[in-house]
Amino acid sequence: MPVHPSQARRAIVVGCVMLAMFMAAVEVTIVATALPQIVAKLGGFSLYTWVFAGFLLTQTATIPVFGKLADLYGRRPVLIAGILVFLTGSTLCGFAWSMPVLIAFRLLQGLGAGSIQPVAATIIGDLYTPRERPRVQGYLSSVWGFAAIVGPLAGGLIVEALSWHWIFWINVPVGLFAIAGLSIFLREDVAHRQHSIDYPGVALFFVAITALLVALMEGGVDWPWASVPTLVLALVFAASLALYFRRERKAREPMIDLGLWRTRLVASINLSTLAAGASIIGVTSFVPIYVQGVLGRSPIVAGFALTAMSVGWPLASTLSGRFLRALDARRTVRAGGALLFTGALGLALMPPGAGAFATGVSSFVVGFGMGLLNTTFIILIQGSVPWAKRGSATASNVFARMLGGTFGAAALGAVLNGALSRRFGGAGGAADIEAVRHMFDAGASAALAPGDRAALMHALASGMTEVFAALAIFAALTLMATWMVPRREAFAESPVESKVN
Repeated sequence: MPVHPSQARRAIVVGCVMLAMFMAAVEVTIVATALPQIVAKLGGFSLYTWVFAGFLLTQTATIPVFGKLADLYGRRPVLIAGILVFLTGSTLCGFAWSMPVLIAFRLLQGLGAGSIQPVAATIIGDLYTPRERPRVQGYLSSVWGFAAIVGPLAGGLIVEALSWHWIFWINVPVGLFAIAGLSIFLREDVAHRQHSIDYPGVALFFVAITALLVALMEGGVDWPWASVPTLVLALVFAASLALYFRRERKAREPMIDLGLWRTRLVASINLSTLAAGASIIGVTSFVPIYVQGVLGRSPIVAGFALTAMSVGWPLASTLSGRFLRALDARRTVRAGGALLFTGALGLALMPPGAGAFATGVSSFVVGFGMGLLNTTFIILIQGSVPWAKRGSATASNVFARMLGGTFGAAALGAVLNGALSRRFGGAGGAADIEAVRHMFDAGASAALAPGDRAALMHALASGMTEVFAALAIFAALTLMATWMVPRREAFAESPVESKVN
């Protein structure tokens, strides 16, 4: 029988895990609020997007690696090491003296963040039985919703009361407190033996994923999709991935367990998660643009419309245990996929006169569907593998969602740019793509001639219709993938019990 830690010790560990996850989750929204002030001080507006992209790049590329390391050496040392790297990057970001330097330190920060989410979810799988996991995974999901709500407000308050440096330094006491709690209260029984880490394989995988992510993030933005940079990155990705697969077949302890991806359960879940990640990033990125630019509402109203999704996700995660008991796992994920598609379809079919409330309702439905999917998927994956593969399996699902989000952001951005280009037809004057930014500035919008303002609004509305239609296609793919998930008992124990005590 497994030896479970006491309820009090488990609660403390969960609290520390939630602190670590909040630290990584709030970093995105809090930086978004303060970044205009940072650019004003450091310059380098052309590098604006790379403050986010750099963080996302290293985080996504290293998630599977940290999952494997957690299986080899235990969850505690890998999570603590990740937090320490994250705190080092955060501290250095606060001392940045230029935008290139800030981006370099954000890469380091993202490297640490790559360990936090997958290893944190894995620890919950170790500490709690399958029947308890839905409730506790719901707590973890609520961290992301809470961060999405308080992050923008906290960023504004810190910039106003202190300076932009503190949005990075505020992480340090939080991270140190989490490290102290994990060091004292999280105990593991991990067999100590010599491991053979495939460092060349890790390097090849990192190069492959980096090339893919840079192509997705910059294609259609800094250079056309059909261009030499895109071709070069595609070739680097293909060559590195081929060399990686060749090496992993011979490695004694491969860093990425390809066997996991060949099982029907993991493959179908990760395929669905990939498409769902693209859907979620579509709501996150484009609902604020729609509410502000097309509906002409304030950033606060746009924030509330987006917050609806952030509320639906953790709410569904908390209720997922009831769904799993009332239905079964396969019906629950199908229900989640159906809700995700229903919300996305609601956005795609909104009439021109629909207001922010209707947008918020659709966003809430999307978030509720994603909450059911995400929690059930984690429970199914963690229950299908032994302890020694639980970290890798959990990381594979997180990686699929992050990769889907990156691809979705690039694809939907290309849809919007293409729609605006066709609408304007290369015309000069105020009615061009660059002039669309005036729709998000009340003063600039008021200064436009009525005809130009109407042309910009109609163009943006037309483009957003195409974006939401593409988002609905991603959601439809998610729904179809959920029908491939095989039947499995959600509350079944994994083949090997937990090694925490």
